[in-house]
Amino acid sequence: MRTANYTDFRANLRSYIDSVIEDCDTVIINRGNSTGVVLISLEEYNSLKETEYIMSSPQMVDIIRDGDKDIANGLGVKVDIDDLWK
Repeated sequence: MRTANYTDFRANLRSYIDSVIEDCDTVIINRGNSTGVVLISLEEYNSLKETEYIMSSPQMVDIIRDGDKDIANGLGVKVDIDDLWK
C-alpha cells in the first residue's frame, strides 16, 4: 500500500496508476483534514463489488456456510479444474 498527498499524486499520476495495475498496489491519496481517496485497479474493484453482491444475499451466505461445514466434515469432493470447462 502506498500513500501520497494530492500534489505528489498529480505530479506522478502515471507512476501511481502503473503500480496499481501492474503490481496490484493500493494507493491512498490524502487531501488533508483527514480526507482522501483510495485508488485500486478495476479488477480489484469488480472483485469487491462481486463479494458485496454475494454477501448481500442471506440465502447465498447460508449456502457458503453449509459448504464450509461440509468441507470441514470431510464431505468435500475434489474436482480437476480442467473438468469444469467440459
